[in-house]
Amino acid sequence: MNADANNAAANDDIKAMTFEQALEALEKIVNDLEQGDVPLEQSIRIYERGEALKAHCDRLLKAAEDKVEKIRLSREGVPAGTEPLDPQ
Repeated sequence: MNADANNAAANDDIKAMTFEQALEALEKIVNDLEQGDVPLEQSIRIYERGEALKAHCDRLLKAAEDKVEKIRLSREGVPAGTEPLDPQ
């Protein structure tokens, strides 16, 4: 297996993580890297995992934003449907 295949296999668990789990793992990686006592090879590996975690968090956040809708009210104040929260 090449290095890219090893990284992909090592990050397979990320797909099953919730947003909170991925964010917690990302925070741990940032903390570990900030301490500076991680060997270079391991730093590169965990940085790449951090990138995968960030991408996963971005995807989950975008999916959540797409689901959020704003309730429209009629002139009488009665719910009259929904529209995107942030129409573009």
